[in-house]
Amino acid sequence: MSEAAIELRVWRQFTVLAEELHFGRAAARLHMTQPPLTQAIANLEQRLDVRLFERSKRSVRLTAAGAALLPQARDLLARAQSLPAQARAAAHGEVGRLRLAFVSTVGFGLLPGWVRAFRAQHPQVECELIEATADVQSQALERGEVDAGFMLHSPGFAPAGWQHLRVSRERLVLALPQQHRLAQARALALGAVLEEPLVMFPRRILPSLHDAVFGLYHRHGRMPEVVQEAIQMQTIVNLVSAGLGVAWVPDSVREFQRSGVLYRPLGGLQAQQVPQCETSLVWTGVEVAPTLQRFIDFARRQLRPATRG
Repeated sequence: MSEAAIELRVWRQFTVLAEELHFGRAAARLHMTQPPLTQAIANLEQRLDVRLFERSKRSVRLTAAGAALLPQARDLLARAQSLPAQARAAAHGEVGRLRLAFVSTVGFGLLPGWVRAFRAQHPQVECELIEATADVQSQALERGEVDAGFMLHSPGFAPAGWQHLRVSRERLVLALPQQHRLAQARALALGAVLEEPLVMFPRRILPSLHDAVFGLYHRHGRMPEVVQEAIQMQTIVNLVSAGLGVAWVPDSVREFQRSGVLYRPLGGLQAQQVPQCETSLVWTGVEVAPTLQRFIDFARRQLRPATRG
């Protein structure tokens, strides 16, 4: 019989005998008679081709090989004993891995606090964070490479075909160079802002929000002068700092304090014309992993005091 066929029962018999160093006491502890225990140990030594015990009429002692094997046998038995509890914990999402993709704007706001709180509540769940734009997240969700993602979009335009939970809504504010003439104005005039060269994200990564910004310009008879496109909000703000143009960014980007850049909201009635954006937690509706369900439930609890409708 192969070494792989050795049952846990045999390792328990070896461990108990190693602890008792007496066949009679070990057999009683194992609720068996002595002859079967003696035979089981002999069979184990034969399978391993190793002498585990030195026997005499008066004593039983571990050999050096037996003493070296004992801690590993105890560890094996402990791990086997813990398996049912681990299986139940995994089924309830208390252990396992959670792969979360996110857009950079979430990293400025709620994500760090949420991850810290979730880890505190579920320390045995490994959280893997992957920064990615919405288009990349969608592909990763389809391939099963992430469990869920935080995506940015226009209000009411969460990615179609996925389950989603809205986690925030915010206005767009204007990022402009600190020395820009509009930075000194007491109140921003929308007409003046629309004349400025624009740094913007490409449509392919945020089509709904891209179209909302272009719609703002079109409603005022303007065509945006996009002088530079960039994918990450940090890069867009850095380009603004270099004086390439102004940019419409989510309000949460204010947390990115880049020297040479000011963030200014429009006020009054003009502010109502500026597009808003939403962030949603997005996941597939098929076979939701227990760890993901834990996180979804956690997110709903975080939002409960602030959610309306």
